[in-house]
Amino acid sequence: MNNLPWMYNRDLIANTIPAMRYDASRDFSAWQSEARAKLRELLGLDSIKRPDDMNFTVEYVKEEEEYTEYRFTLESEEGYVFPTVLRRPKGKEGKLPAIICLQGHSTGFHISLGKPIYAGDEDDISHGDRDFAVRAIKEGYVAVAVEQRNFGECGSKPDGNPNCHVSSMNAIINGRTTIGERVHDVSCVIDTLIEHFDFVDTERIMCMGNSGGGTTTFYAAAIDERISFAMPSCAVCTYKDSIAAMKHCVCNFVPNIAKYFDMGDIGGLIAPRGLVVVNGREDKIFPDGGVRETFSLISELYSAAGVPESCVLVTGDGGHRFYADPAWRELHRLAKDR
Repeated sequence: MNNLPWMYNRDLIANTIPAMRYDASRDFSAWQSEARAKLRELLGLDSIKRPDDMNFTVEYVKEEEEYTEYRFTLESEEGYVFPTVLRRPKGKEGKLPAIICLQGHSTGFHISLGKPIYAGDEDDISHGDRDFAVRAIKEGYVAVAVEQRNFGECGSKPDGNPNCHVSSMNAIINGRTTIGERVHDVSCVIDTLIEHFDFVDTERIMCMGNSGGGTTTFYAAAIDERISFAMPSCAVCTYKDSIAAMKHCVCNFVPNIAKYFDMGDIGGLIAPRGLVVVNGREDKIFPDGGVRETFSLISELYSAAGVPESCVLVTGDGGHRFYADPAWRELHRLAKDR
């Protein structure tokens, strides 16, 4: 008998068969359409409205040796404005693939840009491969670093640490979720890339992130089919082994989601587009066993979509961090084969 409430609820999740799980007797595309609509509902996306005019504002354009940097802001819903920094690599002709870079629970998107500000930032960069935009430029991609809600310039604490609790609880009161808000912002950034940056190849807009950024990447790719490839890191795991098994920030939680989906089910909404799932063998908060169970289900769903080769799991030998070299290698391999 288990009289610890958190363990009791975790066990309920572990013993639940999600109602939206794919049934092989169904048409796969029809299942995706129905499941995507349910996921939108659970995330509260239908209550988040993009204004007709997002007030796209370029704050500056800087010329650096390896890239041109644009900083712009968007009003993704009335009264909410956030910054994005785009870097276009020099020496590249024609339309270029773009990758949206999303930090997790950190001091902000300046880490993606390789610009430490707070104590600990340098370690995140040098020991965690979290300078996503720096690497993306070297790989020949347009790098698009987005400041997520409750991080950095968008609501962090005075010491730079993320500040999610009150915002996430208020989102739930309003029938929405922080994950949904972040997914909405990513979609608004994609709108902006298409509308304002003619050097971006709109057929190759990708998304990557670590931890909380990986979570947004995963859900955003499931919802927004304009994301051609997704590379979430240290975020894709069974709910029972990760966010239901230990303390996590409240921004990870979506009311009622376990009734309908586990993360493996959501992965099926990304097919047939490319998916590189990255994890660390020693990650304590997204354990390797739960990642492998999730990826097994994702692989089954990609097979049902007729593209079993379009998803891959990359496992690093360390903990909760990004693993840039093997991850980028697999992304290039998948992109080349498509």
